[in-house]
Amino acid sequence: MEDVTNPVTEIVSRQLDAYNRQDVDTFVACFSEDVEIVRDGSSDVSHGRETMRTNYAAMFAKFPNNRATVTQRMVVGQHAVDEELVEGRDGPPFRTIAVYTITNGLISHVRFLSTEPVS
Repeated sequence: MEDVTNPVTEIVSRQLDAYNRQDVDTFVACFSEDVEIVRDGSSDVSHGRETMRTNYAAMFAKFPNNRATVTQRMVVGQHAVDEELVEGRDGPPFRTIAVYTITNGLISHVRFLSTEPVS
């Protein structure tokens, strides 16, 4: 059972809820000013909360039905690892793994591992 009083679980859950509501202000407030977002297999690395705000606002506008559901979560120390099912974008739903690092109560680093289409 998930411990919602754990600060790691709380911030990761809060950002996912805001993501699913497409509330960009609440979403980016869950991340540190110098957050780094890395996608395995891509040279695209996002740095900073304001870059994140721009990128996610555009994605929310383009895909108003975009949603992510956590199918599994593991929390160890200052890290959370979520298996997520993402739906509502172009193409079929897909699974991905998100690895979150929490520093001083905010998400400071995210690594998205490979994606897999769900048929």
